[in-house]
Amino acid sequence: MQTSVLQAKSCAELFEEFKKERPDVRGEKLVFTGVGGRDVYNITAPFQDDGEWVIAGRVERRDSERSQVMFFVERHGQWQPRPNAPVFALQDPFVTFIRGELVFGGVEVYFDSSDEHYVTSWRTVFYRGPRVNELEPFAKGPLTMKDIRLAEIGDGRIGVFTRPMPVDDARAMIGYTEIGKLEELTEQVLETAPVLPDQFLKVEWGGANETHRLANGWIGVLGHIACMEEGNIRHYYPMTFALHPDTRKYTPIKLIASRDIFPDGPAKRADLEDVLFSGGLHRHEDGTATLYTGVNDAEAHRIVIEDPFLEYEQ
Repeated sequence: MQTSVLQAKSCAELFEEFKKERPDVRGEKLVFTGVGGRDVYNITAPFQDDGEWVIAGRVERRDSERSQVMFFVERHGQWQPRPNAPVFALQDPFVTFIRGELVFGGVEVYFDSSDEHYVTSWRTVFYRGPRVNELEPFAKGPLTMKDIRLAEIGDGRIGVFTRPMPVDDARAMIGYTEIGKLEELTEQVLETAPVLPDQFLKVEWGGANETHRLANGWIGVLGHIACMEEGNIRHYYPMTFALHPDTRKYTPIKLIASRDIFPDGPAKRADLEDVLFSGGLHRHEDGTATLYTGVNDAEAHRIVIEDPFLEYEQ
């Protein structure tokens, strides 16, 4: 397994590599009901809460960025709002479990008081609790920092992936640091996390979406890499890499899906027609995995692919 990044590859180069071994599979759209005609996208993978599978999803009108995060359960092939579950004024939810405790978060967005369509800033916020209905706030990230994710390592350590502010004209990077307990997750810790160099070109960007503790002690990272072409047309791809928390060595980024292996569907805007935002990954014992992803900022899909983390465990 290659364990060092010598030179960042562009989205275009990674996509060309992916096309050579593109899986002969097709994704499917998830159907959500009970949201008053609003879109549900940028979902988490299903997670267990009170004995049933639950999905957290971003819910909003097609013409707005004012979002709610709601929790859904599956009934007769459709996902509907979970009765009596809390609703958060957030975007892009994520979940993980740290020492048996549910950690939930999302992006808190601030709007101009005179223009509800104009975003002035944003930050990642965190909640914790034994179950969804007992979540309490406990931490927040620095202004403008998205894609902060935690990873339970063991040995009294918690890995923390960050997305620092741009430096030297870079769009975004991924940082990594560690804490000993959730109470140590502070803005200062997040702002000073060392950066993993050479993952993105300066004109491109990306971040972590979900972490997996692998069998050999590595941390598998599900994330996204993105670029923009003329006319502000965005391209987002699900990607993975792995990091060893002891050596801080990490593997090159690889793409695991592209928009054309999912069903056609609407987009929030014309510039978002090639956008997949990784939500979560369920690994299966047969060597496959189910990827859950937001699509075009308007829908949520899933697809069964080869488990992208298996090669990191070799």
